[in-house]
Amino acid sequence: MGLEFLITSFIIVVSPGTGVVYTLATGLSRGVWASVAAAFGCTIGIVPHMAAAIGGLAAILHTSALAFHTFKYLGVAYLLYMAWNALRENGSLKIDADSGQSSMAGITLKAILINILNPKLSFFFLAFLPQFVSANEPHPLLRMLWLSSVFMLMTFVVFVLYGLFAASVRNQVIARPRILTWLRRSFAGAFVVLGMKLALADR
Repeated sequence: MGLEFLITSFIIVVSPGTGVVYTLATGLSRGVWASVAAAFGCTIGIVPHMAAAIGGLAAILHTSALAFHTFKYLGVAYLLYMAWNALRENGSLKIDADSGQSSMAGITLKAILINILNPKLSFFFLAFLPQFVSANEPHPLLRMLWLSSVFMLMTFVVFVLYGLFAASVRNQVIARPRILTWLRRSFAGAFVVLGMKLALADR
């Protein structure tokens, strides 16, 4: 595993996307442990895409227009649902002083779905991982599994840091309702934009 892989992975992980937006929103609305649950769910949501890329299943999505578009629009619909839910006063961005009432399982499941319902991730790993596996590698499958594990660990750590930052300013947000209103609209807008990008994505 070279420095190039680590740098490339880090740039990919820190880049704003649906997982980052959801983790930030969860940290602001539910607190530290909820943001950790969101980061964990986003990380687990990567597993099916990595498995698909390693097993060659991503090629099916690449060659089948029906499969790709079905998967893609399920993802778009879910992102639009997340946008609507963010705008609701009792939705995913409801901020309570007591964050202990949050359902960690529900937060984790939403995070998993956000990443699973994005077919572009499968194509990304199909193109990304093989670049760092030498043609002379005696055990290419084990090598790809190792690289995937490192990528997932980096994703989890970076997302936890995003969540901790959001949770650290949570009290200030609670004390300022106008900021919360602005944040609801901003996160809803971010989910809509990400949904539009996914809808316009080609194979």
